[in-house]
Amino acid sequence: MRATLRWAHSDLRTHRGEALFLVLATVGIVTSLLLAAALFGYATNPWQRVFTQSRGAHVWIHTEPSAKVSDLARLDGVEAVAGPYPTASATVTSRGSRASVELRGTTEQPAIGRPLLTSGRWLDPATPDGVVLEKSLARALLAEPGDALTLSGGAGPLTVLGIADSAEPQYRRGERSGVVWALPSAVPHAGSEGQVIGLRLTDPEDTDYAVQRAVTVLGAGAVGEVSTWRQAQSEAQGDDRLLGQILGLFGLGALVAAGLAVHGAIGTRIRGHLRDISVLKAIGFTPGQVVRVFLLQHLAYALLGAVAAATLTQALGSRMPGRLGDAVAMWQGLPGHAVTLVAVPVGVVLFIAATTGLAAWRAGRVPPVPVPRTAAPAAGRLSGPARRALGLRLPPALVLGWHKAFTRRARSLATIARLALPLLLIVVAMSAWTTIDRFHSRPEQMGLAAALTVRADDALSDPATRTLLARSPEVAAVYPGVEVAALVPGQTATIALRGLGTREDPYPYTLAEGRLAHGFDEAVAGQGLLDLLDVRVGDWVRMTVSGRPQILHIVGRSIEPENAGRVISTSLDTLQENDPTLRPMLYQIRLRAGAEPHQVATDLAASAGRGQLDVHVVANPADGLPPLRAVVVGLLGVLALIGLVDLLTAIGGSVREGERDLLALKAIGLSPRQITAITVTATGCTALAAVVVATAVGLPLAHWLIDAQGRSSGIGAGIAHGPSLIMLSAFGAAAVLGALALAVLPAARASRRRFADTLSGVA
Repeated sequence: MRATLRWAHSDLRTHRGEALFLVLATVGIVTSLLLAAALFGYATNPWQRVFTQSRGAHVWIHTEPSAKVSDLARLDGVEAVAGPYPTASATVTSRGSRASVELRGTTEQPAIGRPLLTSGRWLDPATPDGVVLEKSLARALLAEPGDALTLSGGAGPLTVLGIADSAEPQYRRGERSGVVWALPSAVPHAGSEGQVIGLRLTDPEDTDYAVQRAVTVLGAGAVGEVSTWRQAQSEAQGDDRLLGQILGLFGLGALVAAGLAVHGAIGTRIRGHLRDISVLKAIGFTPGQVVRVFLLQHLAYALLGAVAAATLTQALGSRMPGRLGDAVAMWQGLPGHAVTLVAVPVGVVLFIAATTGLAAWRAGRVPPVPVPRTAAPAAGRLSGPARRALGLRLPPALVLGWHKAFTRRARSLATIARLALPLLLIVVAMSAWTTIDRFHSRPEQMGLAAALTVRADDALSDPATRTLLARSPEVAAVYPGVEVAALVPGQTATIALRGLGTREDPYPYTLAEGRLAHGFDEAVAGQGLLDLLDVRVGDWVRMTVSGRPQILHIVGRSIEPENAGRVISTSLDTLQENDPTLRPMLYQIRLRAGAEPHQVATDLAASAGRGQLDVHVVANPADGLPPLRAVVVGLLGVLALIGLVDLLTAIGGSVREGERDLLALKAIGLSPRQITAITVTATGCTALAAVVVATAVGLPLAHWLIDAQGRSSGIGAGIAHGPSLIMLSAFGAAAVLGALALAVLPAARASRRRFADTLSGVA
């Protein structure tokens, strides 16, 4: 045992840099996987915690005031009901921010779907104008307990008494109204009236059937909107789920790359230490002991890195800025946190141990007596192309370097594959970065042709509103439209039916499949709607809008970032043919190039005066992904570190294998500089081949992964964009030039070795 430890200590002193790289690579891999686990937990458990503590309703149904919702409590499978509560639509203003809200009348905190107060207090009859805001709405309005809200229609101000968490779908500007709990006396004074009831089911898996039964009992014409717990959970996961998936994917990819890097490092070290291994066996080491020396040595590196990563994540993870810190802090309080904190590092260590076992087993097969080295050149005979290249008087160093890089096919392909894997993942990360940037730089190509959404006061007519909007020099086009909730076939869920633009001035949808809608009954749909209804482009769909049937022919698939892609869009003319009383309720504004949306929104709201226009910037899906940039940068660092380990291993192996040819090269008249150029050229050719393979495989893989994520989120395939040619060229040049620079120093040292040293190395 003492001899084993002394040899391991000597080897560590000789290869300190390589050992450090292996430890740091393991730290990066384990940290990525632990952060992925934290983000997955953060994506699902906060909503689940709120839903469980509040005894949330599995279904919320908005109906007309006259609907007999009390009959729903007697349906099979309904455990309890929340409400019914009277509701009214309104617009509130706080600190210059406006939001559409649903005033919900109640006095006591309900037993089902109970709001969980996070600050302030509940409604009090002594404060008749007091309200409680849902948390996401309060965040959008920058409101706190004690603030005053201005209610549309000239009604008196409302006082914020408290802020509460809710398991219902959260407020989204321009898409979904926020919930405001108020005393029933305050509700009838604000806008259109209705009622809402929540159903808590005995079996959550029967949600679709329960919704269908409820709509049948009430009548389709009485139901305005239906939301389910699945929809709320999916929206609560949102961007955190995407971050967790990306971290998990790259963490696993980095784990495989690190395992291969360790395997290659051990294999190269064994080939370079055959004489040392023979000496170990000659002094009494058994094959099993030799295997354990190499295996335990690299297992110790992996264990050290895994323990360091787990310790750093546990101690400092909650202090990370932004969402990652919040995710780790919440994850540390979950019951399964300790198991994950141990299982992930142990899994990584075992995986690395498995990948190093084969290379260590090869060390045990080395004979105790060194086998005389063959007199043939290490790279074998010159190939036909190499001889022809020398005949063309190309520099011998370049020809011999190229020949050295690709002659040993099995070993060369293995080295290229190890180098290509981290480079491939870097190409995928660059593609993800480019796609996110495209949402900001080219929003019209990502389904965001309009920059602003405007809702006008009822006192403004349609022509007056258009004239007011077109007056701004920054406005390029105005598209009137409506958006209503529609019941899908089977009446199990609601979707967004949108009518934008006219046939003379159609809305510029971004199509990924099919064509634009031109006919009277034609429409385009998002991926989420196609998946929900199990239809495709070319099919006809029937839906119910306020009791009226609407049949549309889907002629194209549009990229839809809103409402999880559950949107079907046609022209305003088509909807007005089915309902002549329909009038524009919103306007989508396309701005001129270079216009600042927030500034234009402020100018339009100020020019209208007296709150006649509610103007807000269209939400961009990429706005919720700022942490992804930091994640991508960290992943690039980890992958670059793994690639560096692979590259140093390849350079070390190339230098060691070139020692046997050193005398022959000097004998034929090559100078030390030319001999150095051979090794540098071989390294550069290997790196160039790895870059080509990584780019050729990485770009299609990145497109497939990004489009698959877009499809699963409802936005739809067709959003993926690869890096520009300039960026790819810079990436390839940096990789090749970096490999050349790293190879210069060890190759130069080897080429200047003395003849006596060289003879001892080949003896």
